[in-house]
Amino acid sequence: MRGVPGDLTTSTRPPTTVPLRHFLVALAFLVAGATLALLRAAGVAGSGASLGGIAATHLLLVGWVCLTILGAMTQFVPVWSGVELHSERLVTLQLAAVAVGVGGFAGGLWLGRPADAALFAGLMLVGFAAFAYNLARTLWRARPLDVTERHFAVAVGFLALAAALGGSLAADYRWGVLAPVGVSRVAVVGAHVTLAVLGAVVTTVFGALYQLGPMFTQTDALPVEDRLARVETAAYPLGVALLAAGRLAGIPLLATVGGLLAAGGAAVAGGILLRRLRDATAAGTPMLSRYAVVALATLGWSATAAAAWVVDPLGPAARFGHPAVGPVLLGALVGFVVVGSLYHVVPFIVWLDRYADRVGLQRVPAIDDLYDARAARVDLAATVLGAGLLLAAAVSPVAASLGGLAGLSGDLARIVGGALVVGGALLFAGNMVAAVVRHGGAAMLGGAESAETAEPGPSDAPDR
Repeated sequence: MRGVPGDLTTSTRPPTTVPLRHFLVALAFLVAGATLALLRAAGVAGSGASLGGIAATHLLLVGWVCLTILGAMTQFVPVWSGVELHSERLVTLQLAAVAVGVGGFAGGLWLGRPADAALFAGLMLVGFAAFAYNLARTLWRARPLDVTERHFAVAVGFLALAAALGGSLAADYRWGVLAPVGVSRVAVVGAHVTLAVLGAVVTTVFGALYQLGPMFTQTDALPVEDRLARVETAAYPLGVALLAAGRLAGIPLLATVGGLLAAGGAAVAGGILLRRLRDATAAGTPMLSRYAVVALATLGWSATAAAAWVVDPLGPAARFGHPAVGPVLLGALVGFVVVGSLYHVVPFIVWLDRYADRVGLQRVPAIDDLYDARAARVDLAATVLGAGLLLAAAVSPVAASLGGLAGLSGDLARIVGGALVVGGALLFAGNMVAAVVRHGGAAMLGGAESAETAEPGPSDAPDR
């Protein structure tokens, strides 16, 4: 990593147990979501068969991805910004509310009881509201905002809007609130997923990559990249907002313009990351190898999404980009960023807590020694191969129509690919939990920190 500027301080960070609890709970949701996905693939869909996919999606996107983001932003925004976190009590509230909320919501859908699931959606709303308020107040102190902070501020806004729309959808399950006011549920769902996935999640990812990319590749930005980053910072959020508004209002032209802006901004972010990886001087790590997948997936997703949204920006099949390959590419974009980042962040938190105060007094392990490197290579191979098979399955109907692949081969590729992705995800989760248990132990989650005053080493703290 790059060196640390002299004015960077970690004295403003909350205890390391705060993000670690978020990450471990999120990993539990990753296992739960992957298990539900396997059950659905095996034909076991629960009592609410038609809602099982929504349940698994919420476990993975809200339970795993969003809780990971909540924990990471709560810990590292104060460090990057050099300001105190507004409230640690709100952090405890956000974790409990979102975790119980998403677990109950997904369980209600899986059991075919959406009206009861709606009650748990209210808890999710409370948790996301606490997070949004806490981060907004924290970022307000950090003005003027840099490129990463601007992305995070916009992502918090998208998250608040997505949560509000999600609350209305959940309320509609129980009280039927949308039809009486003449609002289409399909339109609200389209706007909700746009703001949640493309808005809150992907905007956070791009913002983080502007910090993590230079830090872990040890490269400097080219002058043209600084200008392109400013273009992306304006174009991508505006595009997502217009795309969501067009879908909510049913205006194809507005949605198309927004989709093209969002796709163009994503292409810029992917291109900058790919250049940094090409010129990287740092040694290869699980983070960099997964970021390479992210860069390629981002470029592929942006190109295919732009083409799809020119034709049909409002259709449910095109919510995540191209109907065939969009969900897979977008899943790779988000999933590999989260996994790659956690392969450094979780061991770093453990190392900071357990070993930082021993440096110079005794031999201590390196951060990358805290997890099983062989397991990391296996889960990377499994998930990349699985994603490749899912892409092959997605395009097989096109090939079949041209006299190529048969439908059965596409079904087989989908089953094997899904199993490999799930297996890789479970192996990753086990690797991270094992690192915490082996080196941190239960004491790390009890609130007492052995190295509370320790600072990150020059090669491990983020740039400002």
